[in-house]
Amino acid sequence: MSGKSPSDRQKAASKAQSSADRTGRGKDAASEQQSAADRAAVPKHGL
Repeated sequence: MSGKSPSDRQKAASKAQSSADRTGRGKDAASEQQSAADRAAVPKHGL
């Protein structure tokens, strides 16, 4: 995650990714959600 405080979108994506890693279900969707949140954070944090 980028920046000092992650956005709500990044927090939700991280939670989804963690759940997918634990359960083995929804890995592709969680991965895409994580990528989208990371891409959205770039302009927000000026990286």
